[in-house]
Amino acid sequence: MPSTTRDPRLDNTKMALVTLVVVGHSWGLLPDTHFSNWAYDFLYFWHIPAFVFISGYLSKSFEWTPRHFKGLLYVPVIPYLIFEPALYYYRVSIGEHEPGVLYLEPHWTMWYLPALFAWRLMTPVLKRHWLFLPASVLISVAAGLWTAEWFMLPRIPGLLPFFVLGLHLKPRHLRHLDDPWVKVAAVGVLVLIAVLSRDLDDWARTAFLWYDAGYEDLDVRASTAAQTRLSVMAVGLIGAFSVMSLIPRRAGWFTAMGAATMNVYLLHGFVIKTAKAQGFTEWSGDHPYAALLVTTIGAVALALAPASPWSRRWLSWVVNPLGSWEQRRKQRARTPADPTTDVPTSEAPSQAPLPRAGSALPLPDEPGATAPTPRSWAVVRTTPGFPRAAPSGERRGPESTR
Repeated sequence: MPSTTRDPRLDNTKMALVTLVVVGHSWGLLPDTHFSNWAYDFLYFWHIPAFVFISGYLSKSFEWTPRHFKGLLYVPVIPYLIFEPALYYYRVSIGEHEPGVLYLEPHWTMWYLPALFAWRLMTPVLKRHWLFLPASVLISVAAGLWTAEWFMLPRIPGLLPFFVLGLHLKPRHLRHLDDPWVKVAAVGVLVLIAVLSRDLDDWARTAFLWYDAGYEDLDVRASTAAQTRLSVMAVGLIGAFSVMSLIPRRAGWFTAMGAATMNVYLLHGFVIKTAKAQGFTEWSGDHPYAALLVTTIGAVALALAPASPWSRRWLSWVVNPLGSWEQRRKQRARTPADPTTDVPTSEAPSQAPLPRAGSALPLPDEPGATAPTPRSWAVVRTTPGFPRAAPSGERRGPESTR
């Protein structure tokens, strides 16, 4: 019987996408030049759609059961309750003006947690029939007709099609991303998207890439804005698949970090805001091209540090305190006769699936998640395939993402 293993591309993809989240937020420190705006628009065309798609792809097992609701409490509810006020008050302490009601209006990076909560709650219904996919597109287009600040509500229906698509696509569909001709085409597609991004303001606006504003706020006629949203969604989806097809599936040190993307997501904002408070934006304004290079390299390092093995063990108590406490309690409760007691504490499995230390935002193995079947979740070693079933303002900058 052929051996099976988790496809490394799953963790490679999650880690690559969360690294790009850090890069995109870090680019908000750059001066408003044509080149930096071009790079920003190119990245935001597809990296949010890709992240939402992966979140849906890894949420297939979610059901309305006590065990799944327990996982939903661990991720994303408790992290939101902890880090929303932490980031809010930290930004206030360094002199930034923070409008909006705490918790009700997510600040800056925190918008994704309530959005993920809402998408997960809808999952048992959305995955029942493929007709929810075209319905989600209509909902996304119609969502631009109204604006609400609470819980970043425009983004929940606006990005819904990418999540629903992730729920419905199966590994057999995504294995085609390994076809050689697809990889060649992906390079050409990304070049084309880069060309489109260069003059985005001629046919759309950067704010369309955030899905967080109504058409009235964008000062665009509803009919024109709806067509533009459909175009941006199509380009973003094609770009997302193109990038995912180019991510290698070979396991390595980067793969191991894919289990700690929550650490990266929740903590990177504090470092970026510290850099801004220390005057990095003034230096970047005087050295725009050097700043782009330094910021990008620094953002990659910032993403890797919280996901490194030496930091995961300690950060888990900050990022996921209840899950870490429960996992530690179960480990201590094992009897000496249990063979798993010989496994190091950081690697010992729990009696039931628990949120791993610093686990990814699109968490596939939260408490109570239905055990994946070999056909759906496991990947034969010799068979290529995809991983088993993750604000507005016109300027690209820290203020543009609140």
